[in-house]
Amino acid sequence: MHPILLPTPEVADALAANRPVVALESTVISHGMPYPRNLETARALEAEVRAAGAIPATIAVMDGRIRIGLDDEALERLATGGHAVRKLSRRDLPVAIATRALGATTVAATMIGARLAGIPVFATGGIGGVHRGAETSFDISADLDELARTSVCVVCAGAKSILDLPKTLEVLETRGVPVLGFGTDEFPAFYSRRSGLPVDHRCDNVTEVADILRAKWQLGLDGGVLLANPIPPVDALDADAMEAAVTEALADAESKEIKGKDITPHLLAALERITGGRSLTANIALIRNNARVAAGVAAALAAG
Repeated sequence: MHPILLPTPEVADALAANRPVVALESTVISHGMPYPRNLETARALEAEVRAAGAIPATIAVMDGRIRIGLDDEALERLATGGHAVRKLSRRDLPVAIATRALGATTVAATMIGARLAGIPVFATGGIGGVHRGAETSFDISADLDELARTSVCVVCAGAKSILDLPKTLEVLETRGVPVLGFGTDEFPAFYSRRSGLPVDHRCDNVTEVADILRAKWQLGLDGGVLLANPIPPVDALDADAMEAAVTEALADAESKEIKGKDITPHLLAALERITGGRSLTANIALIRNNARVAAGVAAALAAG
């Protein structure tokens, strides 16, 4: 195990015995949801992974180490830390570790921690991507470059709907990242199941996903795979209504000149307010669904 990593005994034992482990991000706890829903969701995600037969490993930076798996006290620190919890992507990890900061990992940083620990499957809500208006702002998430270089399967409900989905898929294609649809031919749009955009390949079971992951990495094709898993139909929101809400949230952020890493948490909070809490409920439902699917993929990979 890498010396900067600090796995829990449970995670270390599972990895040593080749039992399935699923990585989980921590920004959903510290920057994605209000307290106490964030803490409740973090516990629920770990429970979903366990119920599906895998070991959860929520990743965060604490006291100069990348923690691979968190106890309840650590989850509480992230959930209640407020602005003291830094939002960490690739560029932020060295500073956070060297200064012993408390930090929550984004998709990119969680992928790095998972790869170093030897965890090939990671569940999140939605990846970052190309922001609307990126042709002038150049605002493109580091998640896309990380997917191109780091060999981890990321299970998500597509990219966050606040983003430019066609441009996000174009960048993933350019970077050589396979986009698989789990039970769908269409790239999901986070809160809604359909975007009108095709995926590269449809997979209807976790065994096929695991076979594709093995084939990619055995060929020496480093980099991740995106497994796009639509939100369950009962939890999905109307696409047109959500687009109107996103437009309103973006206008609010522009009027307040909110940019960079602060934009996503601001927009998610604005969407919760605009939709009367329905976006948060959908967000929780989709990430729990992703955790279940990720556990199945991890088990299929471990079965070899």
